[in-house]
Amino acid sequence: MTKTIAIFLFILFLTSSCAQEKKATVVTIRTTYGEMVAILYEETPKHRENFIKLAKEHYFDSTLFHRVIQNFMIQGGDPNSKKALPGEHLGNGGPGYTVPAEFNPKLFHEKGVLSAARQGDEQNPEKASSGSQFYIVHGSVLSSAEIEDLKYDKMKLMTGLRKMFEQLPYKPLLDSLNKLYYSGDMPAYQKRLIELVPRVEKATGIKVMKVIPEERIKVYTTVGGAPHLDDEYTVFGKVIKGLDVIDKIAAAQKDAADRPLEDIRMYISVEEMTKKKITELYGYAFPAIKK
Repeated sequence: MTKTIAIFLFILFLTSSCAQEKKATVVTIRTTYGEMVAILYEETPKHRENFIKLAKEHYFDSTLFHRVIQNFMIQGGDPNSKKALPGEHLGNGGPGYTVPAEFNPKLFHEKGVLSAARQGDEQNPEKASSGSQFYIVHGSVLSSAEIEDLKYDKMKLMTGLRKMFEQLPYKPLLDSLNKLYYSGDMPAYQKRLIELVPRVEKATGIKVMKVIPEERIKVYTTVGGAPHLDDEYTVFGKVIKGLDVIDKIAAAQKDAADRPLEDIRMYISVEEMTKKKITELYGYAFPAIKK
């Protein structure tokens, strides 16, 4: 009787341990340029579930990377690309629905991330994602000066300046700024604009400065990425093997519409795998969960 109970308890413990072992979704993207392996983020469940659904339906199979821009990104997922003729314009196809935006402050556009394409803000103020089109960031490594340039919102600065210069007391400042602009000394003009940021914020109440977390700065100045896309497009995954394949595809010869001259097709499969196995196979360390 005691032996039977011991065996039962051991089986129960084993089952419980297996059930608690965390899993993640692994995506394999096969191309003529090589293979990329990615994970899908748990923080963007709508995008993850949609991508898994389409992949299992073989929706992506034989679609092209139809738009590639070196030091920026490679884009695909348009179903119209499967049978597209050479030179045919692509980028308007999809499954007929969008996915609500899922912005997360922990997820940003470092090299290798999967992010959802979408229509522009005018037609799409909610920034909803395309149902199938996505891009993989190629990006570039940023200098310290470029990081500093990212720390203020240029659109908000221009809006704030216009609002401030509507007030009569600021006319002399506007005149001096225009004089500097027409002198042709653009570095001095840009420097002066940045110097005016605190004054604009105080006079108009418009928040121009942006806080960029140190983690992002470290990644953007070492690994690289496309930070101007942060908080504008939903990041939902990350390549953990095959970054060199992104380099090769991004460097492909292309036409005036950024479509590669040689068709670069993709075939995508997904599978669930324990995080422990993912780490063992690909060396990817999952971020620790903060309690």
